[in-house]
Amino acid sequence: MTSYAVVIPTLLRDTLADCLAALAAAHGPRPDEIVLVDDRPDPDPAPDALAHALTVLGDLRERTTIAATGGRGPAAARNTGLRAVTAPWAVFLDDDVQVGPHWCAQLVQDLEEATPDTAGIPGVITVPLPGGRRPTDWERGTAGLARARWITADMAYRTEALRQAGGFDERFPRAFREDADLALRLLDAGWRIRRGRRTTLHPVRSASRWASVGQQRGNADDALMRRLHGPDWWDKAVAPRGRIRRHAAIT
Repeated sequence: MTSYAVVIPTLLRDTLADCLAALAAAHGPRPDEIVLVDDRPDPDPAPDALAHALTVLGDLRERTTIAATGGRGPAAARNTGLRAVTAPWAVFLDDDVQVGPHWCAQLVQDLEEATPDTAGIPGVITVPLPGGRRPTDWERGTAGLARARWITADMAYRTEALRQAGGFDERFPRAFREDADLALRLLDAGWRIRRGRRTTLHPVRSASRWASVGQQRGNADDALMRRLHGPDWWDKAVAPRGRIRRHAAIT
């Protein structure tokens, strides 16, 4: 049976306990290890701040380690978690998702069906939207995650492939383009990334009125993507390999 580790970067949002509870309740082979990466910028965070969230893990608590980054961003947090992983697969979850009830079993099936040249297997993300009214811009933006090709909200990566690629590029300080950058580097190196069958729920978090302003900061990440992957990086990110030229012509 294929073994795996789960890496969860967190800012200790209220959603973390629900994320861990869903993982603990999922049926199937358990993760060999769980790495929680505390990415709060506080240089000396309260040591008991994780205590409540950890109580929901049950017997998985003894397989859980905690690392801290000092608030260097999601790319650095995932790299910190990766360095602690000994399993052949590292599965990255965001702290605001909830894996499905059979996630562990479905994940192991995804991993066992992977060909030797498969580096990554994303899960199927669903975003529940409110009924009875039109969704807000923030809710529609979150719903777009369900169509993202390489979203790290639930992404399994072959540990050795990540280490060969140098992990996530820490020049991306936000959870915005760091996932696409890594995927493009792996594909350029000859690896494959294929979609899995396991399902994960991504509820819409509440957002402040300044959320759209924060999203505009991602323009700097787009500029870095152009520098690293060329002006056509967007076509590579949204079009399956082999259809890039046709996609560009249609566009």
